[in-house]
Amino acid sequence: MVIRLSDLRFGWHREETLLRIPLFEQEQGEQVLLRGPSGSGKSTFLAIVSGVLEPQQGRVSVLGADMCALSGRGRDRLRGEKMGVIFQQFNLLPYLSALDNVILPARLFQSRRDVLVERSIDPADEALRLLQAMNLPSTIADRPAHQLSVGEQQRVAAARALLGSPPLIIADEPTSALDEESQESFLATLMTQVRMSGASLLMVSHQSCDGFPFDRIISVRDLCADPESVSAMSASAR
Repeated sequence: MVIRLSDLRFGWHREETLLRIPLFEQEQGEQVLLRGPSGSGKSTFLAIVSGVLEPQQGRVSVLGADMCALSGRGRDRLRGEKMGVIFQQFNLLPYLSALDNVILPARLFQSRRDVLVERSIDPADEALRLLQAMNLPSTIADRPAHQLSVGEQQRVAAARALLGSPPLIIADEPTSALDEESQESFLATLMTQVRMSGASLLMVSHQSCDGFPFDRIISVRDLCADPESVSAMSASAR
């Protein structure tokens, strides 16, 4: 089980509850889409899974680690070593080149680098392959991130998340800044690359993403419902 949340409650203020999740589980290799309108708690849910936020109540297990038992530094390290996160605002370093932004996880985290070393793959070569796989021209590799278009930055951020084959990819509204045609191309490419790496994908979006082969599609409303309702709904989405 790559993710397991149980009896979880989170609110920004003591008297409010934004998320109340009886149970959520995700298997290794599974691609899951969580849908819901803006303000429904989708990004907050991802922040809890990735260890950026702690719930007021409940248990959060990610990649075998008890997130609530880890220190803030421990959660940061787990996220960097074993999760590839595609942030809604991309979080690229603006004056680094596209190539250097993609290579960055291998420079910061030994485990991401070790995966490539074990396969006798040079990090720069893998970064170039991922940029090409994300349908980016080779000419952008040396361009600073701040000179890239929004769509190019989105694809660079995805390539960075995939570098070193982390077992869990987390994507926060990854198509929100793209037009419809670009959304379809980007999402199809992302899902293909995730499957090739054997990773799990947990993505949130306010868009329907109809026609894409997610293993499960869950609404925030159903996620916060009775566990039996979530199981029935999830099975029907397969």
